[in-house]
Amino acid sequence: VQLQASGGGLVQAGGSLRLSCAASGGTFSRYVMGWFRQAPGKEREFVSVVSQRGGSTYYVDSVKGRFTISRDNAKNTVYLQMNSLKPDDTAVYYCAAGSRWYDPDVHAYDYWGQGTQVTVSS
Repeated sequence: VQLQASGGGLVQAGGSLRLSCAASGGTFSRYVMGWFRQAPGKEREFVSVVSQRGGSTYYVDSVKGRFTISRDNAKNTVYLQMNSLKPDDTAVYYCAAGSRWYDPDVHAYDYWGQGTQVTVSS
């Protein structure tokens, strides 16, 4: 499975961005899809995950109420809508595909996109 993330950019605090991750080369609907992020000098951390059919989601506490994950299996795409962005959200955001629900460990995911930079200015 190949994953291509897009939608990052520079935004002021309080603004919004919508990340997309397009999948190809596999059966998208078989995979749990997650978003992770990595800030400079920090380890990659779990942000959110959505189940294969989109019926279940989970978020790290720091983004609850601000971020929304969704997927469109007909388009082989997963999204991350990010609202009320904060400078602490600045990071490279990665999408990932895995087979286990629910595991926030990076090692639980088999395929990774290349990352898209999100920068939130204060």
